[in-house]
Amino acid sequence: MNFSLRDMFNIFEYRDTHPEVTVLDPPGAIEHLLNRQSMLQEVSKLDLADCHGKVGVPKQLFVNTDPLSIPAAVMRAGLSLPLVAKPLVAKSHELSLAYDSASLTKLEPPLVLQEFVNHGGVLFKVYIVGDAIRVVRRFSLPNVDEGDLSNNAGVFRFPRVSCAAATAEDADLDPHVAELPPRPLLEILARELRRRLGLRLFNIDMIREHGTRDRFYVIDMNYFPGM
Repeated sequence: MNFSLRDMFNIFEYRDTHPEVTVLDPPGAIEHLLNRQSMLQEVSKLDLADCHGKVGVPKQLFVNTDPLSIPAAVMRAGLSLPLVAKPLVAKSHELSLAYDSASLTKLEPPLVLQEFVNHGGVLFKVYIVGDAIRVVRRFSLPNVDEGDLSNNAGVFRFPRVSCAAATAEDADLDPHVAELPPRPLLEILARELRRRLGLRLFNIDMIREHGTRDRFYVIDMNYFPGM
């Protein structure tokens, strides 16, 4: 489930007219996760050194300008292709993958561009409900190598990445790709994000950099996620 801005206004109104109802999480805190420009800021501030792994955020850029100027903005920001393009408002699983600079001009701002990190085609959805944590594997975008960059051009759209239908729980995966993030790392990450975000019900989309065992990235977050 993903909240729209209209849903947020409805929650504010309902809370104000029904003070007897318990609101699990503050609407203002929820709103923070609806904007991809800001949703990963708290993750980027974390220092989880010596916590059974390293957690970071891919380099990204907020774009709200003429599409023809995007290649120059990407160059100034020092981002490397390919780039994942995501709608600014986190309302769906849809995303695009841009392989070359020319294709960046075909994108439709406002959006967030995020460096693509090879991760073996599997991501981990980490569901957090209070102190409880559950992790499931989902199929994601496949690795991109130099040959792919040379032989592909344009923008490739992926409407349903990591949705429930893309479960990888029963798939025959490379053990190094399928291995879940260490539980102590997830517990520390969840605790810190609960405290910083002021939320108790949310999920994290997490990947392991391909070829590593302990280098992880948080690439997206959602409030009140569906399984």
